[in-house]
Amino acid sequence: MDRERRDRIVNHVLFVPAILSSVVLFVMAGILLLKSEQILSITPLLSLLLSSSWRPLAGQFGFLPFIMGTIWVTGLAMAISIPVSLLSAIYLSEYAHAKVRGVIQPLIDLLAGVPSVVYGLFGILLIVPLIKEQVAPFFGTTSSGYCVLAGGLILAIMVFPILISLTFEVLRTVPLEMREASLGIGATRWETIKHVVLRKASPGILAVIILGFSRAFGETMAVLMVVGNVARVPGSVFDPAYPLPALIANNYGEMMSIPVYDSALMFAALLLLVVVVIFNVAARLVLLRLRAVG
Repeated sequence: MDRERRDRIVNHVLFVPAILSSVVLFVMAGILLLKSEQILSITPLLSLLLSSSWRPLAGQFGFLPFIMGTIWVTGLAMAISIPVSLLSAIYLSEYAHAKVRGVIQPLIDLLAGVPSVVYGLFGILLIVPLIKEQVAPFFGTTSSGYCVLAGGLILAIMVFPILISLTFEVLRTVPLEMREASLGIGATRWETIKHVVLRKASPGILAVIILGFSRAFGETMAVLMVVGNVARVPGSVFDPAYPLPALIANNYGEMMSIPVYDSALMFAALLLLVVVVIFNVAARLVLLRLRAVG
């Protein structure tokens, strides 16, 4: 068998798993849509998305509190984690001594492997009491501690490892010659980082942020343990919330016997999938535009 024929065979063999992995997304979406058909047939889509009334036994399924809870927690987590992770990655990539980097990086990687339930317990034991007894009174309000802020902090801690590690790798892809050229014309190290390294690495950093957002958006266990799980739209970071993943995790098993409720939870899962897909597609288009401009 000649080399060209072997290459064609290998190409066809590898094409099959590649297509199958892509088809999985459409299969998942199709199944969730099929399972959501019952709730969509009896309740208009806008009512599901914009209503705040969540009374399943009365046939009222308003997802607005859960959508807003997800946005509040995820938005706060990313607002906390992005600047901290970016600055940490810059330090490790551009300033840290090799020995310091060799100590810190394994610890960051270790954080990525910690089970989410451990983060949840950490939040219950430390963050929740801290918010209840110190943070909320400092701002002149009261809180049980089980609130948006607790969920956002836990989620930010969980996202730190992936954001720091991937941002570090992106920064290290910037050629050393570009740094040396900038330093050679009199720029300081920080000016080089700001105007050369970050500018060159910006598409990759944006991709990392998108990945971090997707990771945070669907996180379940740790968040549901500290966020309060109250089905109402939060008014501040000290109010409890009820994100979509927590809704599904808390209710799916025991509500399978109620067809409409089961369909509503499938619709919640479909919402999560659609939002993440739309966000990633939009991010992909932005990356392509940035590369074209660059």
